[in-house]
Amino acid sequence: MERFKLSLAGREKISYMIILIICLVLLFGLIKLQIVEHRDLAIQSENNRIRVVPIIPRRGLVTDREDRIIIDNRPSYTLSVVPAEEARGTTLPNLAELLNLDTLEIRNRIKKNLVSRYQPSTVKRDIPFEVVAILEEQSKRFPGVTYHMEQVRQYRPELGVEVVTGYVGEVSEEELKRPGSQGYRLGSLTGKKGLEKQYDKLLRGREGTAYIEVTASGQILGEYQERRPVPATPGTNLTLTIDNDLQLACTQALDTFCCGAVVAIDPRNGEILAMTSYPTYDANMFSSVIPESTWQEISSDTTHPLLNRPIKGLYPPGSTVKFVAVGAALEEGMISPNATLKPCPGGMQFGNRFFRCWQPSGHGTLAAAGSLEQSCDVFLYQVGLKLGVDLLSEYYDRCGFGHRTEVDLPNEDPGLNPNSGWYDNHYGVNKWTSALVLNNAIGQGELLATPLQLTLFFCGLANGGVVYQPHIVKKITHAFGGELEVTPRIAFTLPFSPPTMEVLREGLRLVVEGEHGTARRLRNDLYSVGGKTGTAQNPHGEDHSWFVGVAPLEDPEIVVCAIVENAGHGSDVAAPLVGQIIRTYMEKKLHLEPITMTGEASRP
Repeated sequence: MERFKLSLAGREKISYMIILIICLVLLFGLIKLQIVEHRDLAIQSENNRIRVVPIIPRRGLVTDREDRIIIDNRPSYTLSVVPAEEARGTTLPNLAELLNLDTLEIRNRIKKNLVSRYQPSTVKRDIPFEVVAILEEQSKRFPGVTYHMEQVRQYRPELGVEVVTGYVGEVSEEELKRPGSQGYRLGSLTGKKGLEKQYDKLLRGREGTAYIEVTASGQILGEYQERRPVPATPGTNLTLTIDNDLQLACTQALDTFCCGAVVAIDPRNGEILAMTSYPTYDANMFSSVIPESTWQEISSDTTHPLLNRPIKGLYPPGSTVKFVAVGAALEEGMISPNATLKPCPGGMQFGNRFFRCWQPSGHGTLAAAGSLEQSCDVFLYQVGLKLGVDLLSEYYDRCGFGHRTEVDLPNEDPGLNPNSGWYDNHYGVNKWTSALVLNNAIGQGELLATPLQLTLFFCGLANGGVVYQPHIVKKITHAFGGELEVTPRIAFTLPFSPPTMEVLREGLRLVVEGEHGTARRLRNDLYSVGGKTGTAQNPHGEDHSWFVGVAPLEDPEIVVCAIVENAGHGSDVAAPLVGQIIRTYMEKKLHLEPITMTGEASRP
């Protein structure tokens, strides 16, 4: 009995100790919840009832030089999901049915754009208004789903100006890791190409923040009154140097051909008046998510619509650059303006190879300006041999070839200007011959240039040797006032003295005005035109057709360069195309009726 009493007393003692331990655990838990974790739990509680919604600013407008719209914005609805809230219901299956997407795709988009479990993660942009109406009427079926209105870019595809404008898209994780990515988040829109990329930080403005109070089921109660929203700052507007009328004329002139590019520049200040590439694409399709099939179709197109031909297309410039070799020989005293070289019989023997001239019957005896007028290859072969590979390459270098023009557009290609070092690395020391300079002198061989580089060189010929840096933006207008005019800047000066420039300018004139000029068809009675034809051999197909035109020749205001791929002789295709574009410019400038060209066709 005594043992039983002791046992009972021991059990009571143990029970009291257990109760005490439980009380201590509960007390510790309360202290932890009320004191130690109070701040974190309070924040979590706030997050459960408050949505942090970004306020997307209006992206800056882009207009032409006469304030006509090039890039506008239109209203659009973007659908997002708050991950912490959708997990409590059947949101994703219902949303998949509404958007015609599978739940895995929605989960992938949520994960891709996830910033926080309590912040909306973008799922789909540019949703139809019918979807918005369903979300409003049946909100209880879609807990955690939110939508907001934002501005979507609206481009003008008829202008064919996508090589200038580029487009916007969602920022990638790799872009977020790059320096200078502050202010961006997953789901943010950023410029991907063109000036949308180059001037993205100005155009996008600065995001604001709104605070929305919601119930436990995700129903919106309204603005959270205890926290003031942070307003968004609208983006900066850009006025371009582009003239929409001229831009449209360039696009229309190219659209009857397979592929090509046109660049028009004012040589007096470097302003790009028009720039187009053909074929192109409609930048509006990038305003929402592009189906994978559509992207594959575009990226695999053999005509390369995504290639920015004016600044990334690499072509042998052909006869258009004969001015460089002639100018170099004049400058070095290897030829004089009126001196003649060996007559052209239709070709020239060098070593064991016969180098042909484009004119089988030959051009006879010519001086410097006449060789440019008739585009005689034999004259240039002789000049090239006098100069040699390295000296000719040096003059190409000083004329801007092999260098980026530093135009205010991203991803420009520098082209290729080979010298003996390049040939040694490419073919091996003593594995190449001086015959290569014959091709380089006529713009063939390994020499490669972009249409923009070639246009800029002719701007120097038109402007007394001074070359201005090409630029697209003319004026920057900030959202809250204040304008900044872009000041023209000299990029370089051609390496030719005034007497040499006089000969080269005479060659420009004779190509159109001369009796044997290869672009005589561009003559007219109202304004003068100079220029140069080019027919560039293409190892992958028919010859490329080049022409660069300058007008009015006595006081140049516009230089237009065109390349039409696989189209044949420059005088047959590119020259009349450039003439048509110059005609559009002059008709607008002089308020003229349509002008008729009076000259004849010639080659090359």
